Amino acid sequence: MPIPKSYSSPVRMTAKERAFSQIQRWIIDGTLQPGEKLVDAELAEALGVSRTPVREALQLLEVQGLVEMHPGRDTRVQTVEKDDILKMYATLAALHSLAAETAATHISAEQIEQLKGLNADFAAAIKQGQPYQAMELDEQFHNLIVDASDNAYVASFSASLQIHIRRFKYVFLAQPVSATAASAEEHARIIEAFEKKDAALAASVMKQNLLRPMNELYAFIQNHSEGDDSK
Repeated sequence: MPIPKSYSSPVRMTAKERAFSQIQRWIIDGTLQPGEKLVDAELAEALGVSRTPVREALQLLEVQGLVEMHPGRDTRVQTVEKDDILKMYATLAALHSLAAETAATHISAEQIEQLKGLNADFAAAIKQGQPYQAMELDEQFHNLIVDASDNAYVASFSASLQIHIRRFKYVFLAQPVSATAASAEEHARIIEAFEKKDAALAASVMKQNLLRPMNELYAFIQNHSEGDDSK
């Protein structure tokens, strides 16, 4: 189980929180591969903590669906299937569509300005060929809308799904799919809907903003898989 010797360790965190945060990051970025066996003693040594916080962290990761624990046998990183992308994105689209619909009626002028700033930075990242930065900004844009919806349930389920979607991109693509100008244009239309307090339009464009990349990503993975199979 190859684990980096050097990594950034968050400060002011308990041993369990530190273990949880770092192991989660390793699973998401592919350092710990799907199906890989996790040995708590090795993880504890790498993290500089005892085995107890590592075990507690693994239990939390199992709840998140990132780890499979088989008592008396072993603990492994949860596998990922390409068809999962259809389930994850469709669910996130429904959640964020609801968030946009709700937010449209009471989002503040300050929040709208923040969205404009994020989308400008997002468009610039796309133009400059910075996929990782674009992914971060896209998530910040969507998360601000979720926050504006003031629905803790949407926020909780959305955060969980975004973790799996980000991991999916790393596992299957090694890096995020480059966002297109269409994404920034859809963001701009969502902002316009908010300015008009048009809840129906905000919900519709938001759904499109997530289902379109879902279909593009799935088609890319399908074509890539077919290419590998033909070799």
